[in-house]
Amino acid sequence: MAKSPKQDRSVTAVVNDDISEAKRLEMFRAQVLMRQAEQRAFDLFLENLVKGTSHLSLGQEAIAAGVAAAMEPGDLSFCTYRGHAHTLARGVPVEKVLGELMGRDNGLMRGKGGSMHLTSVEHGVMGSYAIIGAHLPIACGAAWRAQYKGQSDVSVCFFGDGTTNIGAFHEALNFAVIWKLPVVFVCENNLYMEYTPISEVTAVEHPAADRASAYGLPRIIVDGNDADEVYRTMLEAFRKARSGEGPSLIECLTYRHSGHSRADPAKYRPEGELERWKLRDPLTIYKARLREFGVSEADMKAIEDDVKRVVDEATEACKAAPFTSTDILFTDVYADGGWAWRN
Repeated sequence: MAKSPKQDRSVTAVVNDDISEAKRLEMFRAQVLMRQAEQRAFDLFLENLVKGTSHLSLGQEAIAAGVAAAMEPGDLSFCTYRGHAHTLARGVPVEKVLGELMGRDNGLMRGKGGSMHLTSVEHGVMGSYAIIGAHLPIACGAAWRAQYKGQSDVSVCFFGDGTTNIGAFHEALNFAVIWKLPVVFVCENNLYMEYTPISEVTAVEHPAADRASAYGLPRIIVDGNDADEVYRTMLEAFRKARSGEGPSLIECLTYRHSGHSRADPAKYRPEGELERWKLRDPLTIYKARLREFGVSEADMKAIEDDVKRVVDEATEACKAAPFTSTDILFTDVYADGGWAWRN
């Protein structure tokens, strides 16, 4: 049976009053936006308006919110196929994301990329990658560019627990440490690598953190359902990266509320496991935190209502938008904008 999340990290915890109310409200709004936008994506799928499969982050919103809140303009995000939340967290409009999932011309990639290829260079979202582990070396390359050119941006690479058993994970970590690259590796450990519990196929309890010492990195495990804890941990990781002290590897313990993808009813999970984790829903935790620091129910409700308005308006705009034109299907395959094979 999977354990409940608990803090286990080398960084000393600090009290909650070190984060401003404005920053907390920013992270709260981000989590509400991700939750409502992805729930809307699920509803649109049931209406047959989202084609193909997609991978939702329902239950994992605190990681994307905490990381994004600690980032600076110019920092880069490298996401997996479960990248809707991270894309939204960097400021990409909901309409652009839903439009892409619905195959509409107003989508982020004009409807050509779909759920697993969200990219917005303007917002620092350098792609969602469907091939497990493929983006870790790419994130290293982006960090190496920053180091070589003397630029201050940091690359953040998100991946799931299953990626830790891929060769690219180990190669990227070794390379990043040797060259002291400004990159932060964030493992979103939701306990399952597709349909298989990560604990059944991995020799260590914590697939990312327990391997950190092999590359001279500290063991860092955080509660991935607590945006404040993620935010604080990322602030230190960014400070380290920008000061030339090299990479960090952070394992965030979390849990996805739905199956691996739309095709997965998640019948493999032990009875009661989902219900126990829902008691530590990121939004439940964060609303309690806001109450603790004096934010009123009315203020939280106002944020939730405004987000609902944004998502509703985006939904209607996407429904009204035209489908992707066949004229552009074979464009932008190569760097010159064309598609013809050349050698």
